[in-house]
Amino acid sequence: MRLRADFWVAAYLRRCNGAGASAVLQRRGDAEAGAIYILIDCLDGHVVLLGPAPAGEQADGIERVFARQHREPFTDAADAQARLAKAIVYDADLWVVAVEDRQGRCFVDLG
Repeated sequence: MRLRADFWVAAYLRRCNGAGASAVLQRRGDAEAGAIYILIDCLDGHVVLLGPAPAGEQADGIERVFARQHREPFTDAADAQARLAKAIVYDADLWVVAVEDRQGRCFVDLG
């Protein structure tokens, strides 16, 4: 059984902030099963948008695995916000966590 989204996000925020990155909740989604997106700002014009990995890349269905939502290693903030806006139209229950970290650390498993 997968951990509820609200618990996962709360733990993720603590993990980021405890490691010296600034993380805040940008959008609250469905408490039990909302998809989670992570927007990482490297504070140098580079941004990474992570979202749920495709179903085939989910290892066991229990752990959350994330994947970049763009092909390039980085994107810009306008492109990331546009991608988030499209995702919200598709799934209004999603969560968005915004992280500011000069090292670009994501603190999650990537698929």
